[in-house]
Amino acid sequence: MNDMEIIVRLDVMLALRKMRSRDLAQAVGITEQNISLLKSGKVKGVRFETLARICAVLECQPGDLLEAVTPAEDADFTAVGR
Repeated sequence: MNDMEIIVRLDVMLALRKMRSRDLAQAVGITEQNISLLKSGKVKGVRFETLARICAVLECQPGDLLEAVTPAEDADFTAVGR
């Protein structure tokens, strides 16, 4: 059984919406540092309430922000990106 890894695509959605992290943080009611941690994937979890607020502000679905991949897929993506 392969373990899945969650990739955060918040930076992509911010770019598509032409929104800065600071503006999202203010609209959602969390710190800009927490937005930065989310963007980098350096969090262990996110509350559904916070995720829902982010989705409301960005007018998107959770699946637009989060993607489940196997480590092999992630390695393939990294290799292609080099």
